[in-house]
Amino acid sequence: MPVIKTDQFRKADVRLAEIAKAFSHPARIAILKELARRRECVCGEIVHVIPLAQSTVSQHLKELKEIGMIKGEVDGPRSCYCIDSQKMNDLTALLGDFLQTLGGGCNDKEC
Repeated sequence: MPVIKTDQFRKADVRLAEIAKAFSHPARIAILKELARRRECVCGEIVHVIPLAQSTVSQHLKELKEIGMIKGEVDGPRSCYCIDSQKMNDLTALLGDFLQTLGGGCNDKEC
């Protein structure tokens, strides 16, 4: 039976890595910023503010939805998306905890 490497790490660390991967493309950052700016569900017009093909934007939306950062509904040919505020609150806490564990880094001149 194969060993799943992510099983070797804490669930919180795996989740943080998944989120970091979702943030790793500037199109996804732009999509999240646009959804946050509008503060409502956006249907279709997100394609008009991201300089990519509709299919590419859809793929990025899918990635963000799979990781739980956004919610979305498909109603026939229309898809509406908005930020999942509860997941963003969870992310803020998770990221804050992670950054606190890193502390201030090395303060010695030996580093």
